[in-house]
Amino acid sequence: MNLLTIETTCDETAAAIINEDLQPLASVVASQEKLHQRFHGVVPEIAARAHLERIMPVIDETLAQAKLTLTDINAVAVAHTPGLAGSLLVGVSVAKTLAWSLGVPLVGVNHLHGHIYACRLAAGRDIFPCVGLIVSGGHSSLYDCLGPSEFVPLGGTIDDAAGEAFDKVASMLGLPYPGGPSISRCAADGNPQAIPFPRPFLQDSSRLDFSFSGLKTAVRYEIAGPGRPDFSAIEISDQRRADIAASFEQAVVDCLVGKAELAIRKAGRTRLCVGGGVAANRRLRDALQAMADRHQIELIIAPFALCTDNAVMGAIAWEKIKAGSYDDLSLDAAPGLIRERV
Repeated sequence: MNLLTIETTCDETAAAIINEDLQPLASVVASQEKLHQRFHGVVPEIAARAHLERIMPVIDETLAQAKLTLTDINAVAVAHTPGLAGSLLVGVSVAKTLAWSLGVPLVGVNHLHGHIYACRLAAGRDIFPCVGLIVSGGHSSLYDCLGPSEFVPLGGTIDDAAGEAFDKVASMLGLPYPGGPSISRCAADGNPQAIPFPRPFLQDSSRLDFSFSGLKTAVRYEIAGPGRPDFSAIEISDQRRADIAASFEQAVVDCLVGKAELAIRKAGRTRLCVGGGVAANRRLRDALQAMADRHQIELIIAPFALCTDNAVMGAIAWEKIKAGSYDDLSLDAAPGLIRERV
């Protein structure tokens, strides 16, 4: 059996075909990075229009790579939550149309759960139960993952997500979008201990929340001070820029690793699975590995290709298919950000 998966939650138009052995037969991702660069972030209306233009060519290319036709598809899955409303509607509408016209089952999947399932694909074996850490442009969340369809919230960001903070700080430093890779490249020449930026909630063992808006503001004051300055007119030496980038990056990493360590302890798990675009950050991966080694925790981080948004992680739909759990044509997009407080 062949499963067609569709991903349009934010700014990546993606499709993949995965067989029932969880082997990807084809995967195509059309990036919108250049469309949003001038705005230093994703513009929802531009993203939705780009999905409309690209979704069918992406599906056609995916079928061509797999050497299949639509008649070879046995089920259609689509990420329908969370995400941008217009972007989600494109993917959901196409998935419902294909499922109806082909007479095959329709399966809606949670985009965040898919990020953790990418670790299952990388491991090639069952990873549940585990603690799941999702670190992306819109979300920084911790879950107690009892199984592929049972994610219990442990905590998450109460304001900006880590990836969002990276983008905003990069803009203040005059670095290109997307901010994550730009900050990391700049930070390579900096001193991560140069500036004592705050680590919100890090010392609070009673909660598993993140907060990055205050850290972002601290960076703003370090660069320009109070008021409403014109950042484009502020001159920063290359070394100072690198030190600010490195110190900011280290503060984010410390918060993420510290709360992941606390979540492992509170949930009583021995396995940590990490996914999302920020999981591609090398400093974060190294710090997570060091923490896991200290506590003899099994660490599984999604491979680089499966960190950023993609349709391969939609393979989580196979878990629902095997359980006989399908959706009907009333499936709708459920947009928005997840800001769960526990």
